[in-house]
Amino acid sequence: MRASKFVGNRQDGVSLMGLIVTLAVLGFVGVIGMQIIPSYSEYRAITSAIKTAKEKGGTVREMQQSFDNSATVNYISSIRGSDLIISKDSGEMEISFAYEKKIPLFGPASILLEYNGTTAKNGVATAPTEK
Repeated sequence: MRASKFVGNRQDGVSLMGLIVTLAVLGFVGVIGMQIIPSYSEYRAITSAIKTAKEKGGTVREMQQSFDNSATVNYISSIRGSDLIISKDSGEMEISFAYEKKIPLFGPASILLEYNGTTAKNGVATAPTEK
């Protein structure tokens, strides 16, 4: 008698239950990613818009208007020019912003993203002054 190549009928691989769980986790991560990516893209557009507003210079109102113009073109809806913190630091105008974005998931669960940025070289946003 010849010896068989296959001594056992043991199969290796992923079980159906393992595949279902893996796909569910990947689907959940994908859904969250599809909600976070547009928010992050908007944050990058805001950062670019404040740099452009600073480069154009002018008065505080002109910088706010420049930001609002960029916001219109880049579909920025989270903040407006009036929400920017514009101050003079070391003789140079600096623009800062901070905002939160709440992304609902299901039921009472949600994700809170906190964004902030500045044009200051040291990367530290100036605190808003009280009116």
